[in-house]
Amino acid sequence: MKAGIPVNQPLLDGNERMYLDECIETGWISSEGPFVKRFEESFAAKVGSRFGIAVCNGSAALDVAVVALGIGPGDEVIMPTFTIISCAAAVVRAGARPVLVDVDPLTWNMDVARLEDLVTERTRAIMVVHIFGLPVDMDPVIELARRKGIRIIEDAAQAHGQTYRGRPCGAMGDIGTFSFYPNKHVTTGEGGMLTTDDPELADRCRSLRNLCFKPEQRFVHDELGWNYRMTNLQAAVGVAQLERLDEFLARKRRMGARYQSLLADLPEVRLPLPATDYAANAYWVFGVVLDDSVGFDASEAMARLAARGIGSRPFFWPMHEQPVFRKRGLFSGQQLPHAERIARRGFYLPSGLALSEQQIDDCAGALRQILQ
Repeated sequence: MKAGIPVNQPLLDGNERMYLDECIETGWISSEGPFVKRFEESFAAKVGSRFGIAVCNGSAALDVAVVALGIGPGDEVIMPTFTIISCAAAVVRAGARPVLVDVDPLTWNMDVARLEDLVTERTRAIMVVHIFGLPVDMDPVIELARRKGIRIIEDAAQAHGQTYRGRPCGAMGDIGTFSFYPNKHVTTGEGGMLTTDDPELADRCRSLRNLCFKPEQRFVHDELGWNYRMTNLQAAVGVAQLERLDEFLARKRRMGARYQSLLADLPEVRLPLPATDYAANAYWVFGVVLDDSVGFDASEAMARLAARGIGSRPFFWPMHEQPVFRKRGLFSGQQLPHAERIARRGFYLPSGLALSEQQIDDCAGALRQILQ
């Protein structure tokens, strides 16, 4: 792609440099440094949870969450097919089986009306994934989980600062997970966080992310964990980013509103819902889905945008169509048509926090051009 507008560029013009300098000057660059605890506590407070456990990335947070809840061989976890592979991978690595649900074609989130039919005696958890900045309709999920004695893993990697009926995303399940990849509202470069109100579950997560050292005898281990620790350098960036989360969230919503205004009269694409009755879209990214009348798919659309210097990314490829899982004998013959369609016809436009209004206008103009 020729030089142009990247699909994402973070904003790092707050206190990031000052806090990183402090790490270097003090020598605290490892996971033992003070910014880690500061980030954990401030992030947990921001999302309304008692405890935060920082890890090295969002995928690690999912691994820890699944194992911390005791999910293992013979268990089932209901989850959306339309999500990042990390969600299903964490379940499969634990020896459990993902049970997949199709998306709601309007919200692009899991269709909660289909969940109860998927519950069996083996169901241990529902993994909720808030997609692209619009939360899952959580009340039916919570009611079902309580009635059936099922745990909730709430993946809020794309929902920093978002709320559902005024309740913070990431704090409504038994355990929440977050990612701080550079395209997130809060970034640490790479990084992740678990959130929970359960002190025993928090301790379990801390042990698993730190190789399961025995507290009374450091280099003796009763079980296997991971080295999933976050460094003080990463946490320093996270603290600076978190200081601006409200500002970043407002900026994302302005960006989304501008895209909506510029593209509202374009019948060839379906735009993201601006709001539901339980949340306003936080526009983590601005996705579009090509109408069936358009004679090419998302791959061709992205190639045409790239030729005009506009970065873009495809939507998630459904879990039930992933070759790695098919090779393991999972999801054979399963069809989830709404996810299959938006995976092939959906993509998102440049959505990074550093995007200017002029760049948004240019991106919208380029999309119009390729659809003419």
